[in-house]
Amino acid sequence: MRGHRTTTKDIVHIALFAALTAALALFPPIALPIIGVPITAQSMGVMLAGAILGAKRGGLAIVLLLALVAVGLPLLSGGRGGLGVFFGPTGGFLFGWVAGAFVVGALHEWGWRGLTPLRSFAYAVIGGVGVVYTIGVPWVAINADLPLLKAAIASAPFLPGDLIKAGLAALIAVTVKRSFPLISKAA
Repeated sequence: MRGHRTTTKDIVHIALFAALTAALALFPPIALPIIGVPITAQSMGVMLAGAILGAKRGGLAIVLLLALVAVGLPLLSGGRGGLGVFFGPTGGFLFGWVAGAFVVGALHEWGWRGLTPLRSFAYAVIGGVGVVYTIGVPWVAINADLPLLKAAIASAPFLPGDLIKAGLAALIAVTVKRSFPLISKAA
């Protein structure tokens, strides 16, 4: 999207994916018996925004969502909202969502012409899991006064759910690419 002017259509897509990500908070958390940690669907919206809209629009969709959260709308899983959520132990993951959506989008733009479900999955894992955890885990460590390794171990039970979400996002992204591509060309 280099040199691309933001159009009304872009704004609609950004708002749509902010709303989609907010709506994913409505899905009840799934408690996995083996790990006992609830998995929410909302971070899949981050992966979908980047994979379907690209880096700029995907990142902006998450910025819009977080701006609405900051002004107090209860758009996060569990009906959370307000500035306080950004300063708690999971605040780093929220900031990571913006970078994650951007990276997922940049990778999808880069590999758009040869996009396959496996490549899309890899891009979603790199940006939607790797980047998000790279920002979120140190934030947990600092906020909870834990060593980085303990914070990483505490976050590890969420990985299986995030990998499932990356797989679903990849399948959806490839399907959308075939039927209604929103990323117009490889960067």
